Formats: sequence, C-alpha cells, structure tokens
Amino acid sequence: MLTENWIFLRPNLGAQSPRQLSADESRTMPEAIPEAISDSPLAISGLTVSYGEKPVLFSVDYVTPPGSMVAIVGPNGAGKSTLIKAALGIVPRISGEVTAFGQPYDAVRHRIAYVPQRASVDWEFPATALDVVIMGLYREIGFLRFAGRQHRQRAMECLERVGMASFAHRQIGQLSGGQQQRVFLARALAQDAELYVMDEPFAGVDAATERAIVSVLKELNAQGRTIICVHHDLSTVRSYFNHVLLLNVRRIAAGPVATTFTTENLQATYGGRLASAQVEALADEATPVVAVRH
Repeated sequence: MLTENWIFLRPNLGAQSPRQLSADESRTMPEAIPEAISDSPLAISGLTVSYGEKPVLFSVDYVTPPGSMVAIVGPNGAGKSTLIKAALGIVPRISGEVTAFGQPYDAVRHRIAYVPQRASVDWEFPATALDVVIMGLYREIGFLRFAGRQHRQRAMECLERVGMASFAHRQIGQLSGGQQQRVFLARALAQDAELYVMDEPFAGVDAATERAIVSVLKELNAQGRTIICVHHDLSTVRSYFNHVLLLNVRRIAAGPVATTFTTENLQATYGGRLASAQVEALADEATPVVAVRH
C-alpha cells in the first residue's frame, strides 16, 4: 500500500463487499488483451467491479498510450473513479487484469502518482502543506525517518511550482479547495512519477487554479509523462486532452480526442442525457457535434 498516497483517505464505511459474478456473466468476460503492451503505463483487461447486486464496471478493457494525456469521461455513476481505484488496488475487483509498464502494479507503484478526489481526503489531519508534499518523498526518505534539508527544499520547490510556497506552513484544512488541490498536485510532483492518475482534479476549484493545474499537467506531458484524469467538463476535453476513454459501466469508446470525441460516441455514452447547449459547446470544425435529445 502506498502510504504516501493513501494516508489522508477517509475510510469508506458504507462500501459493500463485492459480489461474485454469475456463471452467465463470467462466460461473457473477454480474454485478456493479447498485446498487453509492455510499454503501456496502464493496461486494463476485463475489469469488473461490483458493490451489491449491480456491477459498477463490467468487463472494461483499456490500454493507455505512453505519453498521452487521457480524459476518462462519462455520466455520474458510470464508474470513472472506480476504474482508477480498482486499477490502483484501492477498491477490490471481481475479475480482470491490470499491468503498469508491462509489470504487475505492485512492482512499479513507485512510478505512479495518484491524486484522489478532494472529498475523499481527511482535511482535519494535523499536517501542513509542506508536510503533505514531503509525504510524496517517503519512499526515498524511508518510514520512521525524518525528512532532511534536501527533502524539504525539494518539497518547497514543488509548492513553488504550483504557486503555494507562501502557504507551506498552513494547516491543510485551513486552505481553500483550490489551494488544497494544488498542494496535492505538488505532492504528486515530488514523487517524480512517470504516470500521474488524478480523480477529478478540477472539481470545485476556481478558474485560476484550474489554469495552473492544466499548465503543470501539460508541462509534465511535454516531458513524456502520461496523465490520466477523471474529468466531467465536456467543454474542455478537446483543449486539455489528446486521448479520451468514454465510459458508462462498460467501455463505450477510446482513442484520440479528434476521432473519438464524437456525437455518436457521446450519445452512446450519455444515452441522451446531454443538454443541447452542452453539446453545442463541444462543436468542432473537424468533428462537428450536433444537439443530443434529452
């Protein structure tokens, strides 16, 4: 378990144990992706997760292209957050295989940084912004050991990078939502990962924070790092990301934004739940999007 990633996560006391698939459901599970791609930062095959009687995710396959900036998009309840949590071992899965960089996840977890939803974090935890960022260095520092001057300096540089150096000694619960998100991004930066997995990083933040986060993510992506974000604002998918996974319990479509983020795929994903105004905002000369019926 990556303590530097999970230390602030609130326990999910309401979660139910996953149910077992029926024989009929098990027979519909696909074979593992044959090319399961040794250089893919995150490859998922036949992933099924269920709480209670209804699957949250069913037989999802997805291979992340190296160096991509991916948006996971779908309606509420589609299983977007569950997908990344199951892939990272935070929630149990009924079936499916996950590899990272061609290896079992546990063998390469140090190459992956995870930023959870703000709602899942215990902001009353007695830690400062600097403490939080230093936790991203615990694998290097070692547990039960104190951070040295060089570690604190690196953490401060990460806070500076996200515009939060002046808040280094502020308790995290005293920060605004946007500031808290910046601090957790700084912690991810401290990990110096190759894959950054973020669960709704723009939810509940101000416009300035969103611009700052996007700028940092695009900078990382330009350096060859892979970014995966659960994302809910369809109007910014084209400008923020170059690859998209459309999800609604099952995988609907995946590929480059230019060819995958289309009217047909959006209709299949949202089932007519998109308002006309939303769809019109997605219009693009290369791939025009027309109004979707309610």
